[in-house]
Amino acid sequence: MKTALEKLGIHLPYGRTDGKVKVICPKCCDQRQNRLDRALSVDIGKGLYNCHYCGWSGSVRKRKGEKSDKVYKRPEWHNNTTLSDRLVKWFEARRISQYTLKKMRISEGEEFMPQKGKKCNTVQFNYFVDDRLVNVKYRTGDKCFKLVSGAELVVWNIDAIKGQPECIVTEGEIDALSFIECGFDHTVSVPNGANGTEYLDNYLEAYFDDKETIFIASDNDSKGIALRNNLIARFGAERCRIVSYGEGCKDANEHLVKYGQHSLAARIREAEDVKIDGVYGLNDFADDLDNLYLNGMPKGHTIGHPNFDALCSFETGRLAIVTGIPGHGKSEFVDEITVLLNMRYGMKFAYFSPENHPTAYLLSKLTSKLTGKRFDKAHLNRMEYTQAKEYLNKNFSFIYPSDNFTLDEILGKAQYLIRRRGVKGLVIDPYNKIEHQIPPGMPETNYISMILDRLIAFAQKNDILILLVAHPRKMQKKQGEMTFEVPTLYDINGSANFYNKTDYGIAVYRDFANDRVEVYVQKVKFRHLGECGSASFRYNINNGRYVPCNDEGSADWDNDNYLTRKEREQQPADFFTTDESVPF
Repeated sequence: MKTALEKLGIHLPYGRTDGKVKVICPKCCDQRQNRLDRALSVDIGKGLYNCHYCGWSGSVRKRKGEKSDKVYKRPEWHNNTTLSDRLVKWFEARRISQYTLKKMRISEGEEFMPQKGKKCNTVQFNYFVDDRLVNVKYRTGDKCFKLVSGAELVVWNIDAIKGQPECIVTEGEIDALSFIECGFDHTVSVPNGANGTEYLDNYLEAYFDDKETIFIASDNDSKGIALRNNLIARFGAERCRIVSYGEGCKDANEHLVKYGQHSLAARIREAEDVKIDGVYGLNDFADDLDNLYLNGMPKGHTIGHPNFDALCSFETGRLAIVTGIPGHGKSEFVDEITVLLNMRYGMKFAYFSPENHPTAYLLSKLTSKLTGKRFDKAHLNRMEYTQAKEYLNKNFSFIYPSDNFTLDEILGKAQYLIRRRGVKGLVIDPYNKIEHQIPPGMPETNYISMILDRLIAFAQKNDILILLVAHPRKMQKKQGEMTFEVPTLYDINGSANFYNKTDYGIAVYRDFANDRVEVYVQKVKFRHLGECGSASFRYNINNGRYVPCNDEGSADWDNDNYLTRKEREQQPADFFTTDESVPF
């Protein structure tokens, strides 16, 4: 499908979807002596073009709220909201009236449900944008769910909040109906619970940026808390207020059933601001504390290598520092971490990596790690290459400021990507490429302490994982040998605070004699997230992957394509289930 730029006759480089390029101007190339002169400057992301020869210029910038060029399947709207007595009574038992069901165009009917392997009677939550049906969520009595495959994932009831000064965001449609029953028509529901926030990407500016107040009304459990934190990161803490339901109520509908409309409405009036002034009481952490008490200390995210996972699991809101002698693979191992965390948990990463300039070099390495293939036409076919490009464009972003490399500039760009693209991890590689501005008279160790404090605070405020690569000082060779000592965090130039401040400390060391890589976990701040130790790997030169090896150095090489493997193993993305049973 042609883009708006291509419809004007502008031929873009194959596969380019963003950035600035120079191409042949379709307006004046036929009149010019040098028809191949690339006089037309194009900013693909902004939709801007300008010819430096003939002056032809303009914009195909997408209008506010306009979606991408991707073509989605659209379900057919039958305008049939007749509901059976059985279903109406089921909703009435939840204090949701038939009037509200009809107003919100809830429907009912048979639908094939993959979990059951047959057609079942379902309640149908219809998703409209600009009064056009774009998706349907089907729900059975025993709480199996399905969305329309290939349809656009959007927020339910989004039309109701356009132009409104505030809105309520819930975790499910029935919770949204509960608030609507109380007169809060400007209530929306996320489409897929706590499973990411990508559905906001195309609608954040047009539907949410104008909101003075956004009430986050997610469930009072671990997944609800995770969703709440993700939404706050996307919307901005300064305008979010947190809705709580009181002891014994997990969500809005439970509160409505137990205490009625007036009490649920009061939950909105009594919603609390997100604490941003640094002063807290126990009640501010009550949900998190209760969750730890009931479910225990959770292990963090692992990368899937058993020998390393036994030592280290990652948690957002943390700083990890990775060091190693130049040429020993510390940046490559950081790439290994980002790719595997993304594949296993959907974590999107942003990179500030000047040493990998031009960025295409870094992208080629990430492509090899994803596909398991050497990055060249002989080993990587066009289909796999295109699939990897699309995946990288969706999951990885790159920060390369044009003016300066100050920490303020880097974190400012990262903040934008957190809100606009749902980034959950930031790589800064390396520390010494940041443009440092040490105040006159301040010792370097104090300055480093201040910088690390800023990174930790940024990670905590935005609930992301920061991976900071830092070079050690010049290492000495072992006495009587040609090999170097293994560096520690204390060996990083400038300050012992690189060890003192960080949550995770990792050193990557290449044993050239035995052709293996030793990864030393030298610090894990919290014991439920790991412990100190080392893990041995072999480096797969064909695709840049690290493969665990035993004491003899043998390893099972992995050249499989992660993207096609994920498609094989992943449960279909258009449905999900829970174990709660509520028949109707």
